[in-house]
Amino acid sequence: MSQGPSLSKRVQSLKPSPTLATDAKAKALKAQGVDIVNLSAGEPDFDTPAHIKEAAKEAIDQGFTRYTPVGGILELKEAIAAMLKNDYGLEYETGQIMVSTGGKQVLYNLAQAMLDPGDEVIIPAPYWVSYPPIVELAGGVPVILETDPANDFSISLERLSGLIGPKTKAIILNSPSNPTGAVYDRETVRRVGELACEKGIYIITDDIYDKIRFDGESPYNCASLVEAAKDLCLIVNGVSKTYAMTGWRIGYLAGPESVVKACTKIQSQSTSNPNSIAQKAALAALTGPQDCIQEMKKAFQERARAFVDGLLEIDGIKCPRPSGAFYCFPDMSAFFGRKTPEGNAIEGSLDLCDYLLDEAKVASIPGIAFGDDRCVRFSFATDMATLNEGLKRIRSALNKLA
Repeated sequence: MSQGPSLSKRVQSLKPSPTLATDAKAKALKAQGVDIVNLSAGEPDFDTPAHIKEAAKEAIDQGFTRYTPVGGILELKEAIAAMLKNDYGLEYETGQIMVSTGGKQVLYNLAQAMLDPGDEVIIPAPYWVSYPPIVELAGGVPVILETDPANDFSISLERLSGLIGPKTKAIILNSPSNPTGAVYDRETVRRVGELACEKGIYIITDDIYDKIRFDGESPYNCASLVEAAKDLCLIVNGVSKTYAMTGWRIGYLAGPESVVKACTKIQSQSTSNPNSIAQKAALAALTGPQDCIQEMKKAFQERARAFVDGLLEIDGIKCPRPSGAFYCFPDMSAFFGRKTPEGNAIEGSLDLCDYLLDEAKVASIPGIAFGDDRCVRFSFATDMATLNEGLKRIRSALNKLA
């Protein structure tokens, strides 16, 4: 069989998502009958609320199954605008809003619309695994801003300012954070907004976990705290995490109309409109009962407290307490350099996660995927019985390292 032309350099250099790869490996083992405790999943374990599912069924029954406008239906844009007004005190016209196939597509569209080869995007580390590849696929250059777990992964304004140069196009903020669960305080967010205005760079604020916070505060971002930053702020959000709708794939963008139009143009030549039925479901999510959010948040907060308590009882583990989302990101570097019962050395987070999966049958995500090889990401988006079993297995496996 003859071999065709080579694939593009961009796809040859592109790494698959380690979070999805690990989750798939764990599910495959589970399908084979292996008793896996999966602490790698990046999605709520709750079912989508009934009223949202009913809205989708009604949309099907009414034949709402055809193309919609590329950037989403008007009613959903209006609901998003109302939510932004209610939660953040921000006014947006529907022309400043675009609906996409998940928050990830919003970020991809933004990178494609904003970046020329060599343009730089500052990304605080630890970061969500897809930020750097999305920037690179657009020809951009990720510039990593290191943060310190001892300081709850807060951003140093001095370091940030030092990274901004003539090629800097944007900074990405994600609060609450995946993978750390950290929340930037108001003063930090305000000062980042002011610095962005001073330097004339965009702020991409990924607010996908904005309602899953444990500090009792309402959501805020650079646009809501710094009036002048609104023209530079690109708000990315969606219904996946807040309403347990990961598979429905609905995200949205709010920002300057020129940028939104550019992203919509990109979308028109890639995926076109987001799923029509899922848009109706998202409309029901935003406009219907909101009690489901509090129920999930309460469960996540209780799990966070109990799971981190359990981790901290294991000698060698250091773990900042998450203030939101449903992840924790413990420093487990104390176990590096030790050997497994088979004599294999644990050299970093990838080795450690492989060991935990093989020995303890616990799935986790190596911190190197998030830009910090010292750490491991655990998700507590599962029930307490599973978390307790996971802790028991982790403790047992780590005790076997010599």
